[in-house]
Amino acid sequence: MPPQTIQVRVAAFADLDARTFHDLLRLRIDVFVVEQHCPYPELDGRDVEPGTRHLWLERDGAVLAYLRILADPDGSARIGRVVVAPAARGGGHAGRLMAEALRLVGDRPCVLEAQSYLVDFYARHGFAVTGPEYVEDGIPHVPMRRQS
Repeated sequence: MPPQTIQVRVAAFADLDARTFHDLLRLRIDVFVVEQHCPYPELDGRDVEPGTRHLWLERDGAVLAYLRILADPDGSARIGRVVVAPAARGGGHAGRLMAEALRLVGDRPCVLEAQSYLVDFYARHGFAVTGPEYVEDGIPHVPMRRQS
């Protein structure tokens, strides 16, 4: 049986069906809340904003990786909730998803709040640290920005 093709999906909230949104949230909660032991309000209201785009990789109906792009009030894009399913880690999925996200962002400035151990990953995508490290939900983070 040939391997299933990995597909890149992009959607606004209004275009997500209930099952897909469930699967995306489940991945986010399984990793950020359960695996990383961070009890925080995962549903922050930003998923439903008209300017938000949800991006994910899917193989045979299963979500492998996800991120969202938010439209910040200053016109910049904000990438967040970058996550790869535990069983899919090590396959280059986060890099593929970031490349697609940056293609969609285009020449707009783009920001993110990186978990500190991932600074080098984001630097390979053109991001630079823009401020001091801080701790959020027990995990060290740094603000990063990519100029157009």
